[in-house]
Amino acid sequence: MSALTRRDVWLFWLFALLILGAGLGLRDPWPADEPRFALVARHMVESGNWLFPMRGTELYSDKPPLFMWLQAMAYVMFGNWRVAFLLPSLLAALGTLWCVVDLGTRLWTRRIGLYAGWAVLLTLQFTWQAKKAQIDPVVVFWITLANYGLLRHVLRGPDWRMWALGWAAAGLGTITKGVGVIALLMLLPAAFASLRGWTGVRLHARSWKFWLGPLAFIAACGIWLVPMLVAALGTTSGDYRAYVDDILLRQTVTRYAQSWHHGQPPWYFIEVALTAWLPTMLVLPWALPAWRRRLTRVDARYLLPLAWVVLVFVFFSIPSGKRDMYILPALPMLCLALAPLLPGILCKRNAQRLLLVFVAMLSLATLGAGLAMLLGEPGFEAKFMDGRDPGIAHSLALMFSAIGGVGIAALLWCGRRRAQVALVVSLTSLWVLYSLVGAPLLNDGSSSRGLMQRVGLTIGPDAQLGLVGWREQQLLMADRDAATFGFKRDVAAQFADALHWQRQASGVRWLLVEGSELPACVDKTQARDMGNANRRQWWLLQAPASATCH
Repeated sequence: MSALTRRDVWLFWLFALLILGAGLGLRDPWPADEPRFALVARHMVESGNWLFPMRGTELYSDKPPLFMWLQAMAYVMFGNWRVAFLLPSLLAALGTLWCVVDLGTRLWTRRIGLYAGWAVLLTLQFTWQAKKAQIDPVVVFWITLANYGLLRHVLRGPDWRMWALGWAAAGLGTITKGVGVIALLMLLPAAFASLRGWTGVRLHARSWKFWLGPLAFIAACGIWLVPMLVAALGTTSGDYRAYVDDILLRQTVTRYAQSWHHGQPPWYFIEVALTAWLPTMLVLPWALPAWRRRLTRVDARYLLPLAWVVLVFVFFSIPSGKRDMYILPALPMLCLALAPLLPGILCKRNAQRLLLVFVAMLSLATLGAGLAMLLGEPGFEAKFMDGRDPGIAHSLALMFSAIGGVGIAALLWCGRRRAQVALVVSLTSLWVLYSLVGAPLLNDGSSSRGLMQRVGLTIGPDAQLGLVGWREQQLLMADRDAATFGFKRDVAAQFADALHWQRQASGVRWLLVEGSELPACVDKTQARDMGNANRRQWWLLQAPASATCH
C-alpha cells in the first residue's frame, strides 16, 4: 500500500469515527423506540432474565431480544447506560463500513473500496440511523456481513468459510429483526448469473460443503429460538405461549401479509431513496447508463448487488405497511456498485455543480434557520420548542448558524472543482455540532429526563410513584422504582388498579397520569400540572385529587 493510499485509509476512518462517534454518552434514549429497548435491556441486567424481554410487568414480543442483549452486554462492560444504549449502533455502523470498504477493495481496488465507504457514510439516512439506538443499524450490519460472505464465495471463491459466514450472519439478522433473512435473496441473481454463464460466478452447489451454509443459518437462529421455545413451551403459563405466537407469527408473517399500520403507496420507497439517500443519489443520472453498459459486458460484480437492491425494494413494497428505514439495508450494496463509477462521475463539470448546489442549499437553510431564530420568532421555532426549555433556543440558533457558516466557508475554499471536499466538510460539521451541542440541549425535553426530575423533586425522596398511561421513557427516567399497571391494557383499567394501589398507602403514593387519559372525576385544583413532555401533558395526583374517583 502506497503512502498516499495509507493516508486516504486513515483519513476515511478518522472521519467515520468523528461523524458516527461524536456525542456518545451525552444524551439519554429518545422516543419512539430507544427508551423501549433500553428499558428492556435494563430489566435483563437487573433481573437476570435475558431470554424473555419485559416492558414493565408485561412480556415484550414485538422484536427478538438480540439487540437488547447487545445493549445489556455493553452496560455490563462499561457500567454507563448513556454509552451502552448507543454503542451497538455505533459498532454496527462501523462494521457495515468495513464490509463495504473491504469488499470494494477485493472486487476492484483499495481506492474503489474507500469510495464505497464514503458513499455510505455521507448518505443522510445511514448516519441519522447510526446515531440512534434502534434495531435497524444492527440489522443493516448483519445483512451487509451476509452479503459480504456470500459475494466473496460466489465471485472470488470457492471460499466455504465466507459461505458459512454469510448464512450465519443472515441467521443473526433474522433473530435481530425478522427481515434479516432478505440477505439470502442474493442467491437468486447469483444462481441466474451462474446458470447463464456469467464470467467468474459460481455457487459451487455440487459440493457437500454447500450445505454448511443452511446449517450455519439454522445454528445462528437457534441461539435464541431453541432455548426460548423450550422455556416457553415447557411452562403452563398462557402468557409465554402467547408470546411465542405473537413473535413468530403475528410480528413476522401476519405483519408482512396484513400490515396494520404505516400504510404507504407502492412507490413510497422510491421517494425515500431519492430524498433520504441524498447526496449519494445525486449521481444517479450518470450512474444509470454506466451500469447498463457494464451489465451488457456481463460483469457480475454489478449484477449481483444491483439485482439484490431491486429485490429488496420489491420485497418491502408488496405489503401496505412501510417505514422509511425498511430499505436501508439496500444502501451498502447500492454504494458498492456505484463506487467504481464515482472517480469518473466526480470529474464531470455538471456533477460538481450539482454537489455544490446541494451543499449551498443545506448551508443556506441551516444558516437561515439560525439567523431567523436569533433575530425573530419564526413559526417553526415555536413548533420545535413546544414542550422544551425556551432557554436553549439561543444556543440552538447559534448551532444552526455555525453549521451553515462552515458549509459556506467550505464552498468558498474548495471552489468549483472540489465539491466533494466541501460536501465532506459541510456534513461533518452538521453531524458533529448536532451531536455535541444540539442533542445535549434537547435531551431533557426529548428523553423525559426533565419531566421525571421535576416529578422526583415534587414528591420527595421518600414517596412512591405509580404510572398511568405511561410511555417507556417515563419508567426509564424515573429516579426510583415506579409501579406500573400494564402497558397495553386499557388506560381506564390501569387507572382503576392505580387508585387501589394508591389508597393502600395514600400518604406516600402519587400517580403520574398522561393528560389526555385523565378521568373527569379528578379534581384538577388538587392535581399538579407537571408540564409538557414529548408533546403530552402530564399531571401528578395525590390521594385528595382522585378522592371522588371509583
